[in-house]
Amino acid sequence: MTSDFFFNKIKEEINLFEPITLSEMEGVKLMDRMDVKYLIPVNLLPQILADAMQYYKLLTVDNQQLNSYETLYYDTPELTLYHSHQAGKRNRYKVRSRHYVGSGLRFFEVKFKNNRGRTIKKRIKTIRIEKYLQAENSAFLTKTSTLESENLQGIMWVNYQRITLVNRTSPERLTIDLELTFKNDDKEVKYAKIAIAEVKQEKLGASPILDIFKKYHLKKGSISKYCFGIISLFDGVKQNNFKNHLRRITKIIHQYDAIAASTFA
Repeated sequence: MTSDFFFNKIKEEINLFEPITLSEMEGVKLMDRMDVKYLIPVNLLPQILADAMQYYKLLTVDNQQLNSYETLYYDTPELTLYHSHQAGKRNRYKVRSRHYVGSGLRFFEVKFKNNRGRTIKKRIKTIRIEKYLQAENSAFLTKTSTLESENLQGIMWVNYQRITLVNRTSPERLTIDLELTFKNDDKEVKYAKIAIAEVKQEKLGASPILDIFKKYHLKKGSISKYCFGIISLFDGVKQNNFKNHLRRITKIIHQYDAIAASTFA
């Protein structure tokens, strides 16, 4: 009930934003970028959005301001890609297929984090999402990475609803992911009390949203959705380097519960 209350407040705020379409957003794809993540308690989002409204437009697809994403992530049975991330290795990959539900588009995507901290994303359109990579996607993976497709399989779905804000005056995007849901063949876990925000720029610099996050005492740094999902679904995986992020998630959930309890007392 409380999550519905804050979720409705969020929808009220985004309804007030000036819209921007997918075609208008073409110039802000930022496929080669710097990015920084933030963990946000959902109860703070209505205030953050109200403050951001004068600086950003909001992506709207077929009159939908909250856009649903369904993403299948690939890894080896031993979770090699996850362990590379957990160990903090540079020059690492994420491999996924994504369904943009509102537009009906599907892409196979390869993300590369290089040793300078830049994220480079390459993708191709696909007709369907496949658990095991077939000819076209396999060839694309070979072309864009050092990975071997026969070692990979779809191991986890990460689904959520996304708010996408586009800076009115500079090449910057902000994505805010809500209703995070992780699932595999054995388990499903949902997080409705936190959101993961990501600021994406050509070069990290000054930004209205960074000033707003500072106003609300939000600190940069967050676990990736992929790694968060692996930890949530797979027992016994190594997670030493994520302990601080996991503690912050627990703290945010406790703070949310306390605020919700006082709001509805």
